Formats: sequence, structure tokens, C-alpha cells
Amino acid sequence: MYKIKNDKEENTILLPATLDDHFPLLKYMFWSKGYSCVPLDEDNEFPIRQEGLKYSNHDICYPFVLMTGQVVRALDSGLYDPAKTFILMPTAGDSCRGACYIGLMKHALEKAGYPKVRVMTINVRHVRDDIQLKINLDTAVRGLFGLFYGDMLMLLTNQTRPYEAKKGTVNKLRKKWMDKLSEDLRLGRHLTLGSLRKNMTQMADEFSAVERIPDKKKIIGIVAEFYVKYCSLGNWDVVRYIENNGGEAHVNGASWYALYYIDSHKPEKMNPERLAFEIVKKLIAGCQKDMIEILRGHGFHCLNDYATLDKESLKYVNHNLKTGDGWLLGAEVVDYINCGINKVLCIAPFGCMANVCAGRGLYPHLQREFPGSSITVVETDSSSSKLNYFNRVEMLLRL
Repeated sequence: MYKIKNDKEENTILLPATLDDHFPLLKYMFWSKGYSCVPLDEDNEFPIRQEGLKYSNHDICYPFVLMTGQVVRALDSGLYDPAKTFILMPTAGDSCRGACYIGLMKHALEKAGYPKVRVMTINVRHVRDDIQLKINLDTAVRGLFGLFYGDMLMLLTNQTRPYEAKKGTVNKLRKKWMDKLSEDLRLGRHLTLGSLRKNMTQMADEFSAVERIPDKKKIIGIVAEFYVKYCSLGNWDVVRYIENNGGEAHVNGASWYALYYIDSHKPEKMNPERLAFEIVKKLIAGCQKDMIEILRGHGFHCLNDYATLDKESLKYVNHNLKTGDGWLLGAEVVDYINCGINKVLCIAPFGCMANVCAGRGLYPHLQREFPGSSITVVETDSSSSKLNYFNRVEMLLRL
């Protein structure tokens, strides 16, 4: 756990871990707004889970248990003044935890003895506008760059580290780029689309130049609800487990989710708000196509661009499922297989209603539609067996 030092800042935003590869960059979204933004990075799952269960019901979704435990342990550390601390809960604004997390977290904090800690949110569904952390143009621009730099570093790291000839080379290169990009985002410099493309190209150049072993490893595509997909705490560090057991894990970038979210949450009638959604969608889609072109041009692989993924999945996935990760779950499974990645690990957090409806209910159908593929479902929960979880991952690796 760390704290950004800035003498001008009086308030601290605590970000419960979610986007491990993106939050170290996205935290600078709020730098110019006068906040010290701290992504919580404690990853000792057992004490976090036990702490979370003290202040949440065991039957609630597993991600909320972990978020609660992480936040309470951070506050208990004494590093943060409760009167000057916010908890930021980015929410989809949907049913289930998308809308309920705010009140649940506030209730948990009161039970834990921190009634002065304020809970804020970011969403586009006007859920609790009274506690909405406002986004201005500067914040949005830094967020856009943090999103794509995070995607790029995650995709490059996961596809290079399993093959590095000298252990530690990729993590060192990743840190170099993380430091460089963090400084640019903190200072608000080089935030042009030309600089974005230039930096992504240079990153691909340097990662592709890493000396590799000639091994051909099995690639496991990971599909999951947003939290357990991108947070190692929530998925029990499955990426590293796959790498340590002779495989390569592929986690799709968060920009695909951003485009899905815009598509599934924009107003149905054309109005100024919908027009803004469409403009942002076009911008993100353009940057995503550039990223894919750069990755593939350097010999890396990734899923198809969002528009292609959307179109190609229509035959197999009902796009009326828009709650939470909705139809994107099934669409990513389809696109992995279309891209030649036939082993797919689907991670479902206990208590996620959207995942059960749009994910678990669909995977058996997709397995029948693609008989040459292997689609394996595992579940994370406070009471789930990690032995059973990793046995299924191991089975997928050995198939």
C-alpha cells in the first residue's frame, strides 16, 4: 500500500483494487483535481476476505467482500485521515452491485467505525448524482490515455513474460514504461493521439526485441466478470499460475469493455447525451484499431476490434443481455475461438447475478457450437475450494 505525496492535496481517494494493470496510470485522472488517489494494492487474500466478511453478508458477491476487506484494512492502517478520505466506487449503474455497492460500502464503513469516510462514485447512469465525482475534459483525456497504455502494457507483458530468456527482463521493461507514462500523465504532457500511437509503437518495438526461448506454450483465453478478470486478488492470481505451469494467459483489454459499456448504456433516443456517447465511442474505437494494428504488426495477438467482435458474435449470443458484463462475456468466448485460441477459462465470482445469466447459462451452448474448443468454468468465493479451482485450470492446460 502506498500514498502519493503532494503537499497541495488535502483529500485522499482510496481505489479498491480492480484494474491491476490500469490503476497505476488511471490514478492520474484525478491529479489535477486536487486529490491524492491511492489504488489499494494489498494482495494477501485470506486476511482481506476475513475482514470483508465481518462487514458484509456471506451471500453477497465475492468482489464486494474483498473490496470491503481491503478498504477497512487500509483505514485501520492509520495512514489516512477518515475526515479527508473518500472511497471511490466506479459502478456500472446496473442491477446487482452496479447500483448497490455505494450503500453497501457506506453501511460497512459505519459498522467498521468509519462513518466520516465518504463514498463517491463514477457512472453514467445518474446513480446518486449527489455523490458523483465530476469528470472534466482534462480528467477524461488522462483517463483515455491511461486506459490504452494499461491495455498495451498488459497485453505485451502477458505475451512476452512466459517466453523471456532471462527471468525478470519483462517486468523490468514494464516498470520502465510504467514510470515514463506515469510521469507524462502526472504532468499532463504528450497527451496527443500522435504521442499515443508513437508510445504504443515504441512499447511494441521494445517488447518484441526481448530475447525469447523457442518454446510454444498453450494459450488460455480468460473471460470473466470485470473484477475477477482484471484483479489478481479476485481471480487468485490465475495469470501467474498459468505462466508458472507452462502456459500463456490472455486477458482481453479493458477498452473492449469500455466500448461495450457505451453501446449498452447510451440513451435509446438521440439527444445531446447520446451524441456525446457516440463521439466518445468513435474516439475509443479509433484508438483501439491503432493498438490492434501495432500489436499484430509486431507479431503479437489480440482479439478482433470491438465492431468485429460485436458482429461476429451475433449468431451465438443474445445482445439483449446488457446488465453488467452481459453479452460481452459470450462474445469474447466466440472471438477467442475465432482467433484460434480454443482453450477458454471462464471465471465466475459467487453472487454475480449478471454473470450467471449471461455467462454460465451460455457457455454450455457455446461448447456445443464449437466442439473443438475447451470452455472451462471456475468460481471464486469466500468458501470455494482453491484446490478444485486450480485443478480445473490445470486440466485446461493439459488438454
